[in-house]
Amino acid sequence: MDAPLADRLRPKNLDEYIGQGHLAGPGKPIRVAIETKHKFSFILWGPPGVGKTTLARIYANALGAEFVNLSAVAAGKEDVRQVVVRAEKSMIPVVLFLDEIHRFNKAQQDYLLPYVENGTITLIGATTENPSFEVISPLLSRCRVFVLTELNRDEMLQIIDRTKVKMNQEAKDWLVAMANGDARQAITMIENTRDLYKKVTIETLKDTLQSKHLRYDKLGEEHYNTISAFIKSMRASDADAALYYLARMVDAGEDPLFIARRMVVFASEDIGMAVPTALVVANAVFRACETIGYPECQENLAAGVVYLAVCKKDRRAYDAYMAALSDVKEHGNLPIPMSIRNAPTKLMKDLGYGKGYEKYTKESLLPDKIKGKRYYVAGPSSAKAAEGQGRVSL
Repeated sequence: MDAPLADRLRPKNLDEYIGQGHLAGPGKPIRVAIETKHKFSFILWGPPGVGKTTLARIYANALGAEFVNLSAVAAGKEDVRQVVVRAEKSMIPVVLFLDEIHRFNKAQQDYLLPYVENGTITLIGATTENPSFEVISPLLSRCRVFVLTELNRDEMLQIIDRTKVKMNQEAKDWLVAMANGDARQAITMIENTRDLYKKVTIETLKDTLQSKHLRYDKLGEEHYNTISAFIKSMRASDADAALYYLARMVDAGEDPLFIARRMVVFASEDIGMAVPTALVVANAVFRACETIGYPECQENLAAGVVYLAVCKKDRRAYDAYMAALSDVKEHGNLPIPMSIRNAPTKLMKDLGYGKGYEKYTKESLLPDKIKGKRYYVAGPSSAKAAEGQGRVSL
């Protein structure tokens, strides 16, 4: 059976590689590491379909290393142990590529640490999530982190042309817009459309997108559509719809921490001061997902979703912060009033730092240029209550 088209088109060297010029271009860090055969562990952080796996393979080939590809979704400590045993006996370097490294729990990451530290294995982690939050500090400190970016329009068109599948410019432009910087999604769409309809046009591409032959793709458009519907359902206090979209994600194997993380954000952004303890509940759900995992944590997610959906909503704190952030971007670092500046030295006190400071002053403490401006307006909440709408069901 032939490998998927995306794998058959995978570049073998940097001359064939498209995108990430800030890392793989002349004189840039990963190109230099490849050219000098510099061996070190690193993490590739970026959206799906932008070349993380390909870059890791090219690097391993340049080292003359054995490339071991594991997915943290399916792999466990025993799989890593087997790689370590192989590396300890091997005469050539062993590069362990750990896809979705953020899915490894703390204990699994701890197990990796000594072997990365002593050089038994060279680790390349790939993640779509911020490694600062998902990778333990000791492991993170032993790896460089490289940030990859979405592929731009010209880069996507180059990749589409590389498939050698005939289509007009209109179809190519539609693909670029649909794939949103994800090369693998674009190539997979081309392959599926060609297999189903032989001709690749806008019409057959759209038909393929709706086809039952395609399943929920955790890294594709449906992933983002579903999480968007999930958040908007909670925002509208529609617990039934929120539970339905939660069930779709869970049934498709979506990372429970991805779902729980969005719930934590939602608790502050949409519920805010209406029910401040919503953040506590959302964090508790996140922690439960982290420690329990599937299948049991789906029950924690369900209870948390209903709670957040029926909570009163109040976006004033979030909106106030965004307004303040807009002023920061517009005006830059405005001078802080002298009365509230820190005065740790005599010279600074002599210069007037901290002079006239009153603990409970009613005066605006904003910089002079925006003095008196209001971002957050306290008072009766305009929060929306979902209770009594007859929508809650479990």
